Amino acid sequence: MIFHLSSVIKQYVSGANVLHYVSFRAMAALLTSLIFSFMFGSFFIKLSQKLFRSSARPFTPDTHQETKNDMPTMGGLFIIAVVCASVLLWTDLSDSLVWTSLWCLISFGAIGLLDDLNKIWYKKGISGSLKFCLQVIASLGVLFLWSYDPYFSTQLSVPFFKDLFLVLGVLFIPWVVLVLSGTSNAVNLTDGLDGLAISGLLANFATFSVVSYLAGHAVLSAYLQIPFAGTAELSVVGAALFGASLGFLWYNTYPAQIIMGDVGALSLGAVLAFMALACKQEFLLVLAGGLFVVETVSVITQVLGYKLWKKRIFKMAPLHHHFELLGWQESKITVRFSIISFILCLLALMTLKIR
Repeated sequence: MIFHLSSVIKQYVSGANVLHYVSFRAMAALLTSLIFSFMFGSFFIKLSQKLFRSSARPFTPDTHQETKNDMPTMGGLFIIAVVCASVLLWTDLSDSLVWTSLWCLISFGAIGLLDDLNKIWYKKGISGSLKFCLQVIASLGVLFLWSYDPYFSTQLSVPFFKDLFLVLGVLFIPWVVLVLSGTSNAVNLTDGLDGLAISGLLANFATFSVVSYLAGHAVLSAYLQIPFAGTAELSVVGAALFGASLGFLWYNTYPAQIIMGDVGALSLGAVLAFMALACKQEFLLVLAGGLFVVETVSVITQVLGYKLWKKRIFKMAPLHHHFELLGWQESKITVRFSIISFILCLLALMTLKIR
């Protein structure tokens, strides 16, 4: 909105032309999200305490049943609202990628909302099959809106190779579904300790905001020999996501005042995946989001191990619960996993120069 008003504002305010710069609007979006979080966070927590109390997740350590029972949830609703407000204020609303990212955020958030409400009302979430079907529908909606972008393509770029691309054609449809639903579910599995998932998301939103800017800048993308994808405006969206996530961490850090629930985990995971897809750096997400990958693999390994050999590979899955049962403090697990996530994101950015 402010971007579109800038042509009028600059007639009365000297220097208002700076509003056309993506870098300035990205910083402004980040600060706006952060300020909104501080302004309205306490109010939402009080509201959530009245309306959105939920029992702890099943298959968690006994300590969770004692300390996290009746915890206010649905913090993801607050994050989505803050991000939408900031994005509408600071982005170029004529860019189709902005609307596609908002659809991704809201549609996957709606799936999480349905799951969270079922947990509150019926003490049981929606079935896995229904959740996946809804994720497929939401992913197809993302693909449909994204197809209107002038730089849309079904090519995949391969890390470390500047001229190697995989053209998927119609197979790009299941690929998009896989990346969006897989990432959203991976973040959801990671969301088990105070501040854990949101800390990993912070590092990834920062990383892919930078990647979006680079892939949307003709000179810088040519210099780094990465595909030009016209994603500069997504860096403003990513900055808004970073600011809202940082603001939420203020309340979600140990001991948490509120948790984000499936509405937050599914929506934020999906929009992160879309940023990677739009930048043509999906494989980079595997490295940068290594924390989410490892957590998901630990669950798969645990299930397969028990089915095949009747043995549990870990004391409990996902992996963060395994370390809890080893005696690690919850805050220690969160901080150490966050450091690992930060390192992985730095490595991911370094690969952009290795071509």
